[in-house]
Amino acid sequence: MTHAIGAGRAGEAAIAVAVVCAGCGYRAPADEPFPVRCPRRVAGDDIDHVMTRVLDDARVTFPTSGDPNPFVRYRELFRAYHVARAAGWTDEHYVALVERLDDAVALVDGHGFRITPFERQAALSDRLGFGEQGGVWVKDETGNVSGSHKARHLMGVMLELLVEEETGRLADATRALAIASCGNAAVAAAVVARAARRRLEVFVPTSAEPVVLARLERLGAEITVCPRPLGATGDPTYRRLQEAIAAGAIPFTCQGNENGLTIEGGETLGFEIASDLAGMGRALDRLVVQVGGGALASACIGGLRQAASLGVGSLPRIDTVQTAGGWPLKRAFDRLVDRFGAAAGTDGLPYAARHRSEFMWPWESEPRSIAHGILDDETYDWLAVVAGMLATGGAPVVVDEATLVEANDLARETTGIDADHTGTSGLAGLLELLRGGRVGPDEAVAILFTGARRGDEPSGATSHQVERRGS
Repeated sequence: MTHAIGAGRAGEAAIAVAVVCAGCGYRAPADEPFPVRCPRRVAGDDIDHVMTRVLDDARVTFPTSGDPNPFVRYRELFRAYHVARAAGWTDEHYVALVERLDDAVALVDGHGFRITPFERQAALSDRLGFGEQGGVWVKDETGNVSGSHKARHLMGVMLELLVEEETGRLADATRALAIASCGNAAVAAAVVARAARRRLEVFVPTSAEPVVLARLERLGAEITVCPRPLGATGDPTYRRLQEAIAAGAIPFTCQGNENGLTIEGGETLGFEIASDLAGMGRALDRLVVQVGGGALASACIGGLRQAASLGVGSLPRIDTVQTAGGWPLKRAFDRLVDRFGAAAGTDGLPYAARHRSEFMWPWESEPRSIAHGILDDETYDWLAVVAGMLATGGAPVVVDEATLVEANDLARETTGIDADHTGTSGLAGLLELLRGGRVGPDEAVAILFTGARRGDEPSGATSHQVERRGS
């Protein structure tokens, strides 16, 4: 569980943040730089090693500043902030670092990070039969950096890296960054890496869209296309990412098991929702969130829980959405509940953390769907997401292709937000829940439109020669 912290005094010896493996309990020493992967991780040990930031509730209040940049507004909830303060930085020094990187992101992408819209969509709520007391609130990420929520994760990781380097804790700044992705995460990583002037290796599947590859080329990424061997299970891009990390690359990716601190940046989503709801005087009954690798859902759960632990809002019911083309999260959830029943959240979770392969493994066939951004062969951050569902009475739902198309058409018609099918798949899950009679008309339900439909690419990127390699 993530707890919150307070701003430490400049130069204080003990910082109010730790990084702990959720699987084995390893606690990184305070002087261990960039503790993103558990050092006790051993191939075949079957432990779900995910390094998790743990903060001290007693030493902070939930940020209330009105700064439009979430990485400035919520800075005291980031590990990097406390590492910097313990090294003697002033608050102003840290804010200057964030703003300098954000300005560089704006030069690459056309704009930097800003709080994104979150509001009740009246036309959509009416079409779905919600009453005046309930409705559908949409968090619109389509206008965020690189056109999706993914850049939040990578901005958080880059701030961690820069603080480690500028405080002298991490010396080698020449190592390449590496990510495995089919689209939005790769573009987000390339934007942030370009802004920080870092080399980036990107491992993509053969199904990667030409518009994505073209943008990656203009951003100077080194692209490796990874075919799926005949009859093989598991994502070939993820295997190549692991090989790159083993060879010395820095995991600059959205899989929490490869970089536990990637969840931090994504938690700004939860912080923003909690702040906006508090400003409205509203409570949220349910969050329906799409799941591929699981970092988005894990981050939303973590951010909302963090806010609740500081007295801002409460953690709503968490329902998750996957496609009929591949649903490893639902399979894991069902196996855990079938085995442990009512004790799934108490006895089941600790057992699952040390017996991962009994619950989570790669989908047996190549997943296919129009919502290609949530087609991960396995849900890498599955355990935190399952824990969130169990704690709130939520459950996973699987949607078919017709519902994904219907949801996207409905979203664009009623909200005017030009999201892609992955971006509106949370709405597809809500449609499925409504059809099953599982959502009441007076409920306040939140969904996230996470990615923009890609058309003409923005002109903020500068052309660079790119190395495109085969597998």
